[in-house]
Amino acid sequence: MDKEQQKKRIDELREKVEYHAKKYYDEDKPEITDFEYDMLMVELRNLEKENPEFISNESLTQKVGGNVKEGFEKVTHEVPLQSLQDIFSLEEIDEFDERIHKKAEENGIKEVKYVVETKIDGLSAAIEYKQGKLVRGATRGNGLVGEDITQNLKTIKTIPLEINDKIDITVRGEVFISKDDFKKMNQEREENEEELFANARNAAAGSLRQLDSKITATRPLDIYIFNVQKIVGKEYNSHFEELEYLHNLGFNVNPVRIECKTIKEIKNAIEKIGEMREKLTYGIDGAVIKVDNLKFREILGTTAKTPRWAIAYKYPPEQKETTVKDIICQVGRTGVITPMAILEPVKVAGSTISKTTLHNEDFIKEKEIKIGDKVIIQKAGDVIPEVVRVVKEKRTGEEKEFEIPRICPVCGAEAIREEGEAAIRCTGIECPAKLFRNLVHFVSREAMNIDGLGENIIGQLLERELIHNIADIYTLEFEDIASLKKNGKKFAQNLIDSINKSKENDLYRLITALGIRHVGGKASKILAKKYKTIDNLANASYDELSEINDIGEVMANSIREFFLQDQTIDLIKKLKEAGVNTETIIEEETDNRFEGKTFVLTGSLEKYTRKEAEDIIEKFGGKTSGTVSKKTNYVLAGEEAGSKLTKAQNLGVTIISEKEFEDIIS
Repeated sequence: MDKEQQKKRIDELREKVEYHAKKYYDEDKPEITDFEYDMLMVELRNLEKENPEFISNESLTQKVGGNVKEGFEKVTHEVPLQSLQDIFSLEEIDEFDERIHKKAEENGIKEVKYVVETKIDGLSAAIEYKQGKLVRGATRGNGLVGEDITQNLKTIKTIPLEINDKIDITVRGEVFISKDDFKKMNQEREENEEELFANARNAAAGSLRQLDSKITATRPLDIYIFNVQKIVGKEYNSHFEELEYLHNLGFNVNPVRIECKTIKEIKNAIEKIGEMREKLTYGIDGAVIKVDNLKFREILGTTAKTPRWAIAYKYPPEQKETTVKDIICQVGRTGVITPMAILEPVKVAGSTISKTTLHNEDFIKEKEIKIGDKVIIQKAGDVIPEVVRVVKEKRTGEEKEFEIPRICPVCGAEAIREEGEAAIRCTGIECPAKLFRNLVHFVSREAMNIDGLGENIIGQLLERELIHNIADIYTLEFEDIASLKKNGKKFAQNLIDSINKSKENDLYRLITALGIRHVGGKASKILAKKYKTIDNLANASYDELSEINDIGEVMANSIREFFLQDQTIDLIKKLKEAGVNTETIIEEETDNRFEGKTFVLTGSLEKYTRKEAEDIIEKFGGKTSGTVSKKTNYVLAGEEAGSKLTKAQNLGVTIISEKEFEDIIS
């Protein structure tokens, strides 16, 4: 390339790495693998090295990626939280060692020691203690300014609120989620129809950067401390000794730290960490080599972005070639049909891989995967096997195209892909794959409210084949229920009473219980009020439904498709035969004092749950919304009201207290 072409390529690379760094650091939603990002950075760094006249201070080779998220207070780091220079070959370790020894000779330092540690794949944070008590914590941000996440860090059980010495100290650590916890999180998110986390690092980062610390508290975050940023009143000359001191203070210190005196020992340590990588409970993306002598570190100094006394060796992802023997479809609890590649078994990163998810229809088309293809696979984030690419040059012409079926492979119901979604879903309400989840929803408090019929009991009923569909709840015998528990007669009677009571529920509860996609409790009440019977609703046209306020086209389409299914028709028939009410029985509310008014609730109310307050507002003809806008009429603010209250004040929206709300409804 000539100079003009090199300049053009540098500009292209800067734009790419800026985009992907924003996705990675700021949005916690990466679109490419860490390795792909690293290779872009390597190419950019090499081109800038060859063309120093094109180097810019704004290039990510010269500064730390990451910005402060809106909603967090800014924290200026007293000691910058720098990133590390990444290397990808053992030869680069030799160059690093030669450079360090040359500097040592220049300064009369006779012995150079190193510490090799695991490079934990998480989110870096600085934690400040005054007189031994935690006072503040912050993310790395751009290295100079981070986000105040003190309350979120306090939810992590392995971070001590008070340490074993009354000193002023700032430490740096890596917040992460273990491999097992990450798997569980994604399984739960899949069951709850939530977007899956791309990897454990982004799950940890997204969890730690929540504006609501209550959400952070529900996430299985952990931390390993790996550095002292600043300490007052004590002095150490050895990084290794400093880590031991941190351990004695009560910190959860990086457990893998190996002292090395020679380049051979460094390479052995890197090899050892590479071998144990698969067995570690947490994900790593490399090994860090640090100079141990802290005073020597000061002599070596830093660049604007990285310390000169440390480097990070990045392990290349282990990739293997195998064959796609078949593609099958699995149906999850939410009805999502997921294609799975059945592979010729191959060992990758310490474990044998014989199948992997192909995610969805778009993924298969994007990668151009066919049955019979040779493919390259690797483990994403040391956890999930994934197809990297198809080896197209090895195709024989015998490979077969694959299309995800539009008929559920489990129950035979229609499978649909809604506009704007990647997933294809089974629409059958009696589909065995969805049955457990459908039952749990059907009996829930917001739906049919069958007290005593929880997940554990439903699981036992299914396991013993006492129920095979939703309507079977109403045919359960006393003896069957009593057999589920020791001395279970009282439990059985209470559950039978609760089941019988649910038959008298209003129509809106039944509509909610049916679990029609996109139709929640509020929409169910609107539909019950308008159509009066389940049969009227089942016969409503798409045009008629879509014209109803708060229903709209997406919901209307979902309702029509649901009631056209044979399984839906069969279930409603069985429910009627069991004596379940299918008509509106609640008297029409004539007091519409809140008609045309929209409320937003924020904070904690003393006398009402949020659901109870919403029900009262709807009872009087009002609506509730989750967001504040100029169209909002009232914001009902409880204790610890947050950003919604601030926005309401800025927009001039009427704010009422719980007492004022009670006065209005009394």
